[in-house]
Amino acid sequence: MVFENVQAPWSPEHQIERPRLVKQVLDREDKAAFRLNSEMPRYIYFAANSENKWGHERGYRIQMISFPGDHLPETSTMERAFSWGRYKLAVTKRKEEEPTSSSIYNQNDPWTPTVAFADFINNETIVNEDLVAWITTGFLHIPHAEDIPNTVTVGNTVGFFLRPYNYYDEDPSIFSPDSVFFTSKQDSRSCEVNPIACLSKVASCLPNIPPFTYNGFQNPTRLWGVRR
Repeated sequence: MVFENVQAPWSPEHQIERPRLVKQVLDREDKAAFRLNSEMPRYIYFAANSENKWGHERGYRIQMISFPGDHLPETSTMERAFSWGRYKLAVTKRKEEEPTSSSIYNQNDPWTPTVAFADFINNETIVNEDLVAWITTGFLHIPHAEDIPNTVTVGNTVGFFLRPYNYYDEDPSIFSPDSVFFTSKQDSRSCEVNPIACLSKVASCLPNIPPFTYNGFQNPTRLWGVRR
């Protein structure tokens, strides 16, 4: 995302900064290795050598939603054993001799690691190659009173999404065999219009659920007064 200065159509004597998306091919491993505290492109995706019917390259987008915490200082004598933690995302050329980012033996002797992930990134070309995306996710959770008896999950999301991006010609869910579509002019209670409405008649294991009703919320709180 870049900002470009353009003349304001409604006020020619002034300029506005207009955001513009810039497409850039990351052609080498060094360009596709993003340090933990560095900026990342707003959109990053793997593109194939084929196009959909709209003329866009088929691919998959990597959407990261959480990053790990602080990494060991690189001056540490044991940091190379955990050097995968330097990056939140690194894309490398796939190699048979690089199956994993670490080794179980690294924990026993981290000062002379069997596998050092930092060595995987050696600026090789990643254009028209089989690629591997090494993604590091995580979050910091400090226990607090509200974790008892169940640890809260809200706000503790961790992971990433691998989403099709121009991979299909349209939303593939429209071809779902269980999809239902009707308009406001049709009766949604009719079995011909909405097959889901007939489940209670054809499915013996369906529970008998009463029609949904809404009577408003009642205030569950109670105000207590204390006299001294």
